[in-house]
Amino acid sequence: MYGMENGFMNMNWGWPGMLLMWAIPVILFIVVLRFFARGSDGPQQKSAREILDARYASGDIQREDYLTRLGDLKQ
Repeated sequence: MYGMENGFMNMNWGWPGMLLMWAIPVILFIVVLRFFARGSDGPQQKSAREILDARYASGDIQREDYLTRLGDLKQ
């Protein structure tokens, strides 16, 4: 009555069907992993030295202030 000749089981997909059966979940798993891994790579924060260098380069602080603050950072 409900043997192999009825319904979905009647489709003979062979090796392409097995490939899809395994490939689709693996691809979905990889996509999900990449989505969550990308979230942890958020914007990188600059170090105090990089901020100090940028402020000196743009002229926000004078050389004396730069050297004093650089000395403070090295301690």
